[in-house]
Amino acid sequence: MNGRVLVLGAGFGGLELATMLSDALGDAIEVTLVDKSDAFVFGYSKLDVMFGRTTLDAVRLPYRDLAKPGVRFLRQTVTAIDPVARVVTTDSQVLEADFLVVALGADYDLEATPGLADSGDEFYSVQGAVRMGERLPTFSSGHAIVGVCGAPFKCPPAPSEAALLLHDYLSARGRRGDCEISFVIPFETPIPPSPDTSRALVAAFAERGIEFVSGRRVASLDTARGAAVLDDGSEMPYDLFLGVPKHRAPDVVLASGMAEDGYIPVNPRTLETRFPSVYAVGDVATIGVPKAGVFAEGAARVVAASLISRLQRGEQPGAYEGLGSCYIEFGGGLVGRVDVDFLSGPKPTGTFQEPSAALVAEKHHFGASRRARWFNGQ
Repeated sequence: MNGRVLVLGAGFGGLELATMLSDALGDAIEVTLVDKSDAFVFGYSKLDVMFGRTTLDAVRLPYRDLAKPGVRFLRQTVTAIDPVARVVTTDSQVLEADFLVVALGADYDLEATPGLADSGDEFYSVQGAVRMGERLPTFSSGHAIVGVCGAPFKCPPAPSEAALLLHDYLSARGRRGDCEISFVIPFETPIPPSPDTSRALVAAFAERGIEFVSGRRVASLDTARGAAVLDDGSEMPYDLFLGVPKHRAPDVVLASGMAEDGYIPVNPRTLETRFPSVYAVGDVATIGVPKAGVFAEGAARVVAASLISRLQRGEQPGAYEGLGSCYIEFGGGLVGRVDVDFLSGPKPTGTFQEPSAALVAEKHHFGASRRARWFNGQ
């Protein structure tokens, strides 16, 4: 069996791919998983950290706990990718592969929004969520804006969640009456594929007195004046800005020649790129699904099944279906869910599950089950 699989990025896609290959082939395969970080953090945990519901140490899952047959983890930074030769250069060595899977995610382009890099007022990175968590206790009056600076962005429900959880946070401190909250998003609705979910969120905003500014993007911040400038030239004063930065593929991907229009195009059924035996999954790829962990995980399963089939000369698996479920924090201790189908029909569709305590438990199980599966029960 000639099976050197090199996986770049240890997020939802990379972790699921490595786990499936190890489970199926064990020591008969050589999987190298590369990531520049020393730990994995679920995206939704950043909101928990920001609002003081947990600590960063409690949600970090160290990659040193990865111990799977056939899999080795390298904490290294990818500096060059040659998709033709399937050779990857890191800050420590040169790696060669029979199969290459790029799962490096999307980076945050703070410089694309003038003023954002200077202020650092974003909550999408782990460091940004920690910084915002340190600032929130000092905010007791004024205007808070949850502002999206560009689309597409990871986890489409997250900005809505941030606005609703900010309401809860200020209410618990007895400061909600002294604060205004606005939510600015480029879409006309919070969750475009699911009208029911969007209606529920808009109703939740209205009930809580959160201003919903749709179809607008935050184009720049005038930090000296405390003003967010929208893409139509209008301005909104702010005392606290919680930003969702514009996203882009990592520089090393853009320099590799794999990207078109900013991301790596793939066959939406197989996740194959135009380079033989090179795949791309998750936020770094253009597939027609949201940039969210559950979709990266689903894509990784298709790639893993395909690689297992190729290595064992079996039948090729079915196509990637573009199905996924996202949990949505509605505040008040309740969680909703939207089940979305992006690829099977003429247009994406979404089914809404009303917020409930049962979905709180289901969301917890979602995280706990993957933690156990990927990190050997740690």
